[in-house]
Amino acid sequence: MTPSHNPSLTLTVEIQRNTIVVHVTGDLDYETCDELVRTVDAQLARWPQDGPRLTALHLGFAGLRDVDSMGLSALLTIRRRTDAAAIGLSLDERPPALQRLLEITGSLEHLTAPREDGHAGEQPGAV
Repeated sequence: MTPSHNPSLTLTVEIQRNTIVVHVTGDLDYETCDELVRTVDAQLARWPQDGPRLTALHLGFAGLRDVDSMGLSALLTIRRRTDAAAIGLSLDERPPALQRLLEITGSLEHLTAPREDGHAGEQPGAV
């Protein structure tokens, strides 16, 4: 596992067979959203091309304290990246604040639906 260094956001990465899991703890906001996108990008780029195919990215939000519109923007960016790479995206353990933000902005279905090509890898959504 690899933790991040920003005091208001901690990202812990786990690799599980054909899945990347990023645990998000703290605030996902204007000051920290780029760190999440950079971490995901680095993990996607680091995946060995000659190993098992990467099928899923799970973002775990059990430790999320707060999220703002820039945090939502980061999630939308990550969804575009995972769709382009044919990887399923799952937003796990969404706290009420994140769930409400996704619902009121109309982005819940977009972020939690299976990839548009119909190959979701794993079923996205809350665990």
